[in-house]
Amino acid sequence: MADGPAASTATADVSPHADFEQVGAVADAVLYEGYLLYPYRRSSAKNRVRWQFGVLFPRDWVEADGPVTPTVSGSADSWYQRTECLARIRRPDATVRVRLRYLQMQRKQVQETGPDGYRDVPSLRTADGTVHLTFDEAVPREAEVTLRLDERAHHGTTVPVGAPGGTDVEPLPGDAGRVVRVREELRGSVTVTAERLAPDLVRLQVRTTHTGLAPAPRTARDEALRGAFIATHTLIGGDGVEFVSLIDPPAALHDQVRACRNEFTFPVLGGVSSLGGDPPTARVLLSAPIILPDHPQVAPESPGDLHDAAEIDEILTLRTMLLTDEEKREARATDPRAAAILDRVDTMPPEVFARLHGAVRSLTPSRPAAPPGEHPAAPPVERPAWWQEGGDDGPAPATDTVLVDGVPLGGGSRVRLRPRGRGADAQDMFLAGRTAEVAAVFHDVDGSVHLAVTLDDDPASELHTWYGRFHYFRPDELEPLEPTREPAPSDTPAAEA
Repeated sequence: MADGPAASTATADVSPHADFEQVGAVADAVLYEGYLLYPYRRSSAKNRVRWQFGVLFPRDWVEADGPVTPTVSGSADSWYQRTECLARIRRPDATVRVRLRYLQMQRKQVQETGPDGYRDVPSLRTADGTVHLTFDEAVPREAEVTLRLDERAHHGTTVPVGAPGGTDVEPLPGDAGRVVRVREELRGSVTVTAERLAPDLVRLQVRTTHTGLAPAPRTARDEALRGAFIATHTLIGGDGVEFVSLIDPPAALHDQVRACRNEFTFPVLGGVSSLGGDPPTARVLLSAPIILPDHPQVAPESPGDLHDAAEIDEILTLRTMLLTDEEKREARATDPRAAAILDRVDTMPPEVFARLHGAVRSLTPSRPAAPPGEHPAAPPVERPAWWQEGGDDGPAPATDTVLVDGVPLGGGSRVRLRPRGRGADAQDMFLAGRTAEVAAVFHDVDGSVHLAVTLDDDPASELHTWYGRFHYFRPDELEPLEPTREPAPSDTPAAEA
């Protein structure tokens, strides 16, 4: 039951959650991330270790060898997730809605008809040639909580969540056998609280906890997964509220953002910015066990989810097309979602496949105005586009330079790394403030420029330079430390973009 008079699990006057639908495709990608990887067959080694993100087990089982420690990795198993974020209140009657989404494991066991009844088998082929395989499936689940942001919101609300257990039996043709699907009961809770920081600002906390009974301490992980919340993540929206970016917050809220504690999850703005300017805000927030940028989107060219980490649709589609008929039969028998991928690839129109080859989002990248007190971004190097005459003439990564704050940077220049909060690679943020040496200047096909650098305090920097492995930054993410020098012959890197 909910705690406190400010709680409810549904509201009659709430319209369909259009804000949540804005991030539906991304949220589904999180839900099925790594669910079944190419080549989508049960026999594939990569599909024998599954469900690595957002897995919540009972506390006694996951802490059998000691307490879990939140780290930057969202793949660590835990018994809870904690999300904290900032929300601006735009109306006196503002409310917050939290949608919890996860998968419930479903064991699909194939059984063959025998003289003494049914017996478990790994696979079975029926008279019509259809193959049925024993495999672990999953069922998508979700629950919602609503909290009114009135004077009682700091007491919060706790709502039980979960899914019932059950057994489904599917007879196979010709009395050859049957498929039995079994689900274990899941029990958990979601607690939502709001701390008022200012008349128009609150810090929200959403805590999801596994409250079910734990299996024996030494139960194997594959077995314990039957009672776990899998791919757990939350969507946070509401009426009369807007969420502040935790990646690129306004200067006035830096301290409040720094005080937010997020454990086993990473909240980012979803959908499209509601104000269309600075500071960035949004009407919905996605808190996922995977590191994402603000406003993540699925490429419009993508014809559907391929369930593969960092997927490249064209490559995976080509590889799927090249599967043998026997491999496709096994994939179809492994899981219905794998069969859907094969059907989509086999029937893909040529014009849809052609779109997967790539897209140039902008031929002339725009430069945002520099914030007060900061240097303006460096102008792009004037060079013909790659398809124009002279576009391939003259690029020399080891000797080219680009102006940054009036200083020409090129091979041998020393810089300090200042990755931008918005639009930067999430891993680059860990390098902010470090010093580095420029190895080369590279020009992309869309006309933008990136500088390859090696870190001064990296003990393997010489090795990285030798085989051409660098960190890459835009010119406006670098701060010159000294005038550039002409590189000596020994400094010339054997690097490729």
